[in-house]
Amino acid sequence: MRLFWLFLVLALAVLIPFAIWGDFFETLFSSEGAAAWLSDFGPWAWAAGIGLLVADLFLPVPGTAVIAALGYVYGVWVGGLLGAAGSILSGLLAYGLCRKLGHRAAEWIAGREDLKKGEHLFGGAAGGFIVALSRWLPVMPEVVACLAGLARMPFGRFTVALCCGGLPLGFAFAAVGAAGRANPGVAIALSAALPPVLWSIARPLLNRHRRRAAETAHGSRVDPER
Repeated sequence: MRLFWLFLVLALAVLIPFAIWGDFFETLFSSEGAAAWLSDFGPWAWAAGIGLLVADLFLPVPGTAVIAALGYVYGVWVGGLLGAAGSILSGLLAYGLCRKLGHRAAEWIAGREDLKKGEHLFGGAAGGFIVALSRWLPVMPEVVACLAGLARMPFGRFTVALCCGGLPLGFAFAAVGAAGRANPGVAIALSAALPPVLWSIARPLLNRHRRRAAETAHGSRVDPER
């Protein structure tokens, strides 16, 4: 139950800035406004775009509009990589800040039993799907990344799942910006459909790597008398 309230508090922490400044940021960083704003930075437009996507963790920046603007300025491939990088860095920052709190603080915030449930959830098969799918949803990317950090989801697993969600998001909306289309329907569909497919491919590879690492570690413990 405490985990639910934590989720609600985190969601409100993201929604409140949207309620206060959302209209201002949406007007400032509409598809056309974001492209014009980035163009003002000249050769540093890429850094400004990534900075905005990372700032989305704290401010109501419309991330998809910024990614579309990066696609408009740099094209599908470079813009997609930059958009994905910004989304992934934002997720890593949220994860890292919450994980940095430590187990004792996480237990105090979530409660011992609910923290165990969170660790079981994010450490199991569903955790990767949740992280990957959350990247295209409003509010959820920040909340899920924070919860994954508190639950101490394995860093490698979290990063791969984050990339499975962030890469489709980046390239899909960069394609929208590069094509100059205002309708993001196709991009939303791709951003929602590709993450679970990518995670379904990545998960068994991660499990295989973990098994091999465990076997190697076990095999290295050779009896010194042999």
